[in-house]
Amino acid sequence: MDFPEKLRYTKTHEWISVQGIKAKVGVTEYAQKEISDVVFVELPKLGQVVQQAKTAAVVESVKAAFDIYAPVSGKVTDANKALESNPGLINQSPYVDGWLFELEVSSAAELNSLLTAAQYNDAVQQAPKH
Repeated sequence: MDFPEKLRYTKTHEWISVQGIKAKVGVTEYAQKEISDVVFVELPKLGQVVQQAKTAAVVESVKAAFDIYAPVSGKVTDANKALESNPGLINQSPYVDGWLFELEVSSAAELNSLLTAAQYNDAVQQAPKH
């Protein structure tokens, strides 16, 4: 599996791409495979304040509903409206077209608690196989 080097990751399988104080958030390739066919996404509202490691969105698949946690705290500035009509973008393109929301990072220090691509890859390798 491919985990882009420029991203940071959570142990709960979210990724974050930071540019200045703005950051895009999505789920990893590993997560979308575990979730399987995404059929619905509940995105956070614009202006909503999210807290690190707390639920920010919900992704529903043919299997179940999965909480998506905010990698860092911040205020939601954008949501991927394309997912409302095509939630399968998460499965097809988790790092590009399947991003979930964008936020304004309120604590840059929280970024230090996130995993690098190599650390995340190690964590995935150690995960129990289903």
